Amino acid sequence: MDLYGELILDHAKRPQHAGLREPYDVEVNHVNPTCGDEISLRVHIVDEDGAPVLRDVSYDALGCSISVAAASVLAEESHGRPVAETLATYQGVRAMLTSKGTDPGDPELIGDGVAFAGVARYPARVKCALLPWTAYLDALARAGVDISAASTGER
Repeated sequence: MDLYGELILDHAKRPQHAGLREPYDVEVNHVNPTCGDEISLRVHIVDEDGAPVLRDVSYDALGCSISVAAASVLAEESHGRPVAETLATYQGVRAMLTSKGTDPGDPELIGDGVAFAGVARYPARVKCALLPWTAYLDALARAGVDISAASTGER
């Protein structure tokens, strides 16, 4: 799989759910100091039957194709879904990206995130692909959502 696969380039050229929108509960800003990628990300969380649901995620991403595409994929795969499902998606993406190329990713779990499997072979670029997800976890935590399942491996 090519580092800049067609799907990554498509998401970078035409990012999904891009642009900061209202209403939102929390906005965070993250920067990758090693390369200069930046993201401002907003989340709007609602309670549905006692469980948090990501009603909206919006962002403004500046940086390389990998970082911008990762923000687009995060938004596409998470928008409107229960937060627990989005955390499972994050776990799958993180496992794939930190596998050094040994984990091809589960398309059922991470959707278009599988396009980033090749990035795992380039340790310097893994941070680019994880930057939007790190911002997303930060935003959830600041919104008062329990994100402990993201680090414990629970789904």
